[in-house]
Amino acid sequence: MNKIKRIESGPRMSQVVIHNDRLITAGLVADDPNTDIAGQTGQILDKIDNYLMKEGINKQSIMAATIWLSDMDSYDEMNIVWDAWVSKENPPVRACVESRLAAPQYKVEIQITAAI
Repeated sequence: MNKIKRIESGPRMSQVVIHNDRLITAGLVADDPNTDIAGQTGQILDKIDNYLMKEGINKQSIMAATIWLSDMDSYDEMNIVWDAWVSKENPPVRACVESRLAAPQYKVEIQITAAI
């Protein structure tokens, strides 16, 4: 049986699960939602960088990303931050959809899967 490593676990969920050489995050939101879509996106990408770094990998290892936006009108603004951050040589597959998020102050949520 392969071991499962859970990071920042609580009674409902873990923020990261590692299994079979894959790192999977929960849907991550900004710690400070009192900012615009660019600010929230940057905060989330910083979290992703930190989780990856703790496992000795970086964004070039990301295989897939799912992005939920509370309003598709903010797609271009979010992409400015995403495009500046994502690995140009190794971009992941990505889906981006509009969805009502857990609380109205959240404008974006991102989940990734990476190879370890």
